[in-house]
Amino acid sequence: MEAEANSGSPEDSWARIQRPGEGCRTVPLAGHVGFDSLPDQLVNKSVSQGFCFNILCVGETGLGKSTLMDTLFNTKFEGEPATHTQPGVQLRSNTYDLQESNVGLKLTIVSTVGFGDQINKEDSYKPIVEFIDAQFEAYLQEELKIRRVLHTYHDSRIHACLYFIAPTGHSLKSLDLVTMKKLDSKVNIIPIIAKSDAISKSELTKFKIKITSELVSNGVQIYQFPTDDESVAEINGTMNAHLPFAVIGSTEELKIGNKMMKARQYPWGTVQVENEAHCDFVKLREMLIRVNMEDLREQTHSRHYELYRRCKLEEMGFKDTDPDSKPFSLQETYEAKRNEFLGELQKKEEEMRQMFVQRVKEKEAELKEAEKELHEKFDRLKKLHQDEKKKLEDKKKSLDDEVNAFKQRKTAAELLQSQGSQAGGSQTLKRDKEKKNFF
Repeated sequence: MEAEANSGSPEDSWARIQRPGEGCRTVPLAGHVGFDSLPDQLVNKSVSQGFCFNILCVGETGLGKSTLMDTLFNTKFEGEPATHTQPGVQLRSNTYDLQESNVGLKLTIVSTVGFGDQINKEDSYKPIVEFIDAQFEAYLQEELKIRRVLHTYHDSRIHACLYFIAPTGHSLKSLDLVTMKKLDSKVNIIPIIAKSDAISKSELTKFKIKITSELVSNGVQIYQFPTDDESVAEINGTMNAHLPFAVIGSTEELKIGNKMMKARQYPWGTVQVENEAHCDFVKLREMLIRVNMEDLREQTHSRHYELYRRCKLEEMGFKDTDPDSKPFSLQETYEAKRNEFLGELQKKEEEMRQMFVQRVKEKEAELKEAEKELHEKFDRLKKLHQDEKKKLEDKKKSLDDEVNAFKQRKTAAELLQSQGSQAGGSQTLKRDKEKKNFF
């Protein structure tokens, strides 16, 4: 086999070792090559880059969400205590940088402030769904960029949703069922019974069975720990039977025997957080952090994000196959959408052009009608002006005639007066003369 592989040119040898469509032939190595160090290279690169993990805590106010997070990661996270007076559901996100040995973890904890505190809880799930979709959308937009920087991008997609169930001991609330049903296709849901020390062990066992039955009957898909890997198949299979986990959280350490342990002190006794006979806290920590953290990250990307991405691209018109079920490349899809868009654009341009022409014609008709009305009004005013002018001229002529007649009468009167005064003067002289002659 080695002689056959080494005969001829290197290109011919490679073609004989692996031919397209014929699979790969197994070729023994003559000595150590070194690609068995590839897993070590990946580990070193991953450790140097660090990891991120995002947890969404959903549950009513006062169920101990913050305390459980502090207990899970053995630290004290800063945060403001929530009140029961929130007008609506708000999501509060906090990111922390954790270090364990030489491994760095960027942990993001998202809490639902005010969840279940409103009288009308019908839309309480909507802000949570919108937040999860917003993280998917941000990652999709980064992925669709021409120049992507996904290796340095802070992935804010939710990897695990810890759903806190109130320890009522009866059944799930309708709010819990509706919320989990809306979230099961978007995030890995791990249901947990919070403050499980509030009910007895027998009640707790019945409560777990009741919760599981209601989830199945309502079609709620919770996260199942994977059993396809032989190294963790046995423990994950066992832990799947313990869901939902009944947990207790506490950051207070008490001395029990000769050891300091996290516990809660009650008048009737002490509840040890890390004692598996008291609660399932250790099981939750093992499954969530030590065994299945990477699977939660992988499920988020390969299942939930891919579902969101496919639906989003289909809404945008992208498809993998044409109507004849033949492969359809992204370039062909882009060209088809581009041509469709250009056709719609031209159609809209033609519609707008016709609409513009129609508007212009209507405006021209309105302007012509207005112009006609103005001309008619002008003619009416002009005729009225001429009539008024003629009346004034006639009146002026009449006044002129009256003035002329008055002047003539005045002149005649003055003439008569002057003649009368002359006649009176001559008679007076005649009388004076006669009188003088008399004497």
